[in-house]
Amino acid sequence: MARKPWSFKEDRRLMELAKSSVSLEEAAKQLGRTPDAIKRMALRLGLSLKSKNGRKS
Repeated sequence: MARKPWSFKEDRRLMELAKSSVSLEEAAKQLGRTPDAIKRMALRLGLSLKSKNGRKS
């Protein structure tokens, strides 16, 4: 399955979601991406998101 490139707008949105302490799963839902894709991009951007089970990603 081909990966959809991230837009600058999506990067900014993920940064906003991380700042507002949204869960990894909720960020994935809002951005229409998989939790794994969110986790990879958050790592690339130096962001930290919590999973619903409380662990940081």
